[in-house]
Amino acid sequence: MLRESVAALAIRPNGIYVDATFGGGGHARAILAQLQNGRLYAFDQDADAAINAPNDSRFVFIRNNFKYLQNCLHYLGCTEVDGILADLGVSSHQFDTGERGFSFRFDAALDMRMNQNAPLTAAKILNHYAEEELERIFRQYGEIPQSRRIAALIVKIRAQKPILHTGDLQAAVESVIPRLHAHKFLATLYQSLRIEVNGEMAALEALLEQSLRLLKSGGRLVVITYHSLEDRLVKNFMRSGNIEGTLNKDFYGNNETPFTVVTKKALLPLPQETTLNNRARSAKLRVAEKR
Repeated sequence: MLRESVAALAIRPNGIYVDATFGGGGHARAILAQLQNGRLYAFDQDADAAINAPNDSRFVFIRNNFKYLQNCLHYLGCTEVDGILADLGVSSHQFDTGERGFSFRFDAALDMRMNQNAPLTAAKILNHYAEEELERIFRQYGEIPQSRRIAALIVKIRAQKPILHTGDLQAAVESVIPRLHAHKFLATLYQSLRIEVNGEMAALEALLEQSLRLLKSGGRLVVITYHSLEDRLVKNFMRSGNIEGTLNKDFYGNNETPFTVVTKKALLPLPQETTLNNRARSAKLRVAEKR
C-alpha cells in the first residue's frame, strides 16, 4: 500500500516527515520525491536496512528502534513533524533471508531478531521460558486456541533436546498442526515468538504516544498493520488519543480527542496488489490527523 500510505501523509513540499520503518526504502523514496526543501528522518533497527539509505541531503537515517523516536529527533534538533508513517511487521528482506529465522520456509536457527545485536532470540524463549510464559505468548500474541497444549509440548521436547532450529520447532508441535491450515497455524506461532523477541507491542505503544507529542497541528499519522493486535491498538489510539482507547468527554458530553480520524474504516489493499504481493493481503491502513 505504498501509494495509498504516502498519499495519506498529504505531504507539504517543505515539511518534516518520519518514516518509522525504513526497511527497503520504498516509502522513503516516494516521500523524498514529493519534498523540495523538506526533511525526512528514517528509523530502522536492522543493520541490513542501512544499505538502502539514499544519498540525499534531505534524508537522515537513524539506526534505532522507533520506540526511541522522540529522543532521537530531539537529539538532532527536531521537536515537531508534519507526518509520521509506519509500515509495521517484518520486511520482505527479513522474511526472505533464511538465516534470520523469521520464516518456517527455511531450515535455520530460531533467531527472529530485528536488531541483530539484541540478546533475546526465539531459541532462548523456547528453551528457557516457563511453560506458563510460553502459553501466554502463544495466546496473547498469536491468539492460538491450543496455546496451553503447545507450551506443554515444547517443555516436554526441550527436556530431551534443545529446540534450536525451525525444523526442531515444527517437529515439536507436529501433533497439533492442523492438516488443512498448517501454513496459517505456523504463521501465527512464528508471529507470537517474533513479537516477544522484538517487544513489538510495547514499541508500537511508545511510537503512538510519542507521535501525539511530535505531530504539528494538521500533521498526519499513517500506520499500516498486519494483524489484529496491532490494528486494534492503532484504531483505538487514533479514536481516543490514548493507549487504553478510553474516550474522554467534555462538560457537554462531546468526545475529547486530539485526532480527527481520516479513515473511518481501515483501507485495504487493492486486488491487483495482493495478486502481485501475497504478503499484502492482511494489510490495513489507518490515518489520523492531529487537531
